[in-house]
Amino acid sequence: MSDILFLAHRVPFPPDRGDKIRGFNILRHLAASHSVHLVAFADEVADRDPAPEFRRLLASCTVVPRTKANAVAAIQALATRRPVSLAAFKHPAMTAAVDEVRATATIDRVHCYSGQMAQYCPTDLPVVMDFADVDSLKFEQLAANARQPIAWMLRREARLLGAYECAVAARSSASLFVTDAEAQLFRGGGGTGRIVAVENGIDADFFDPDVDFARVATAAPLIVFTGQMDYRPNIDAASWFASSVLPGLRRDFPGVRFAIVGRAPNAAVRALAGDDVIVTGAVPDIRGWLAAASVCVAPLQIARGIQNKVLEAMAMARPVVASAAAAEGIDHEGTVRVAADADAQLEAIGALLADRAAADRLGVEARAQVLRRYSWPSRLAALDALMT
Repeated sequence: MSDILFLAHRVPFPPDRGDKIRGFNILRHLAASHSVHLVAFADEVADRDPAPEFRRLLASCTVVPRTKANAVAAIQALATRRPVSLAAFKHPAMTAAVDEVRATATIDRVHCYSGQMAQYCPTDLPVVMDFADVDSLKFEQLAANARQPIAWMLRREARLLGAYECAVAARSSASLFVTDAEAQLFRGGGGTGRIVAVENGIDADFFDPDVDFARVATAAPLIVFTGQMDYRPNIDAASWFASSVLPGLRRDFPGVRFAIVGRAPNAAVRALAGDDVIVTGAVPDIRGWLAAASVCVAPLQIARGIQNKVLEAMAMARPVVASAAAAEGIDHEGTVRVAADADAQLEAIGALLADRAAADRLGVEARAQVLRRYSWPSRLAALDALMT
């Protein structure tokens, strides 16, 4: 049994958002056969003292509060000609925490989760770098629809971060991406070294429509969108759907409602709330809202890697209508309806609302595909060879 230093940009517990879900399941997988020493940032007070059931997985757990303001990070990045993403996570306490773990345990190798944490990787140990997505390309996409001077900052971030990602990959023993498509994009952008796709999975025993969980009582038809609602692509997707698709659905299906389910909705999302739009904020159990959905939607225009929101809806046997960006990377084999624009979304959702039997069949087929393709043990088996 070897000792692994697990670096993470956010404490991967509870697994209630995309990055935490991947981080938690990878950490749990590694902890089954290694001693794992976690050193992670916490950007929420609740994450500073992880639950005992999570700590029991670990040989040691060190959490560093991350309190640097984005404006401060931007100024520091401009002054040092570094990406803002790195400046935002630059903290002497993190450096000290890594040094302390190395002083008290014989670390054999490092699993680094998220490119922002690569600045803390020891240079004398083998490192498996889990980028998950090509973050630099996400900034490039965001720049395309931004105004100056934000567009300039986003393009700068894409350029500098892309160069940094390539440099990190070149010195790592392996670089992980969440899909083959992301891995190919990284290679195409100059990434070298051993580049491996390790896909996300889903806990289909938890996301199971037949187990006990708190149900949500709501009148159908209900359209549900889930996600972290202070995240710009989710904010834009929810706003776009409410303005571009929901009016047509209201015309064809009086009484239809749109539920935006997820923590930390920003002011723009909260402003959408009304008679036919529900904004829940954080919920104790997302399964109740998924089970209540007539259709789950993922209308993201910018999306990288595998969307957990789509896998969760599929596992709950709900019919899903997604944009091409949100469906990319998921082996859905026709069990997700892909719709490119507002008219296509309206048509796809309307067809499912009009034919409940067909919608239910689609949901059953979606869950069957998840069970065949997306169990966490099968997705993470490739890690074992990389960490020995």
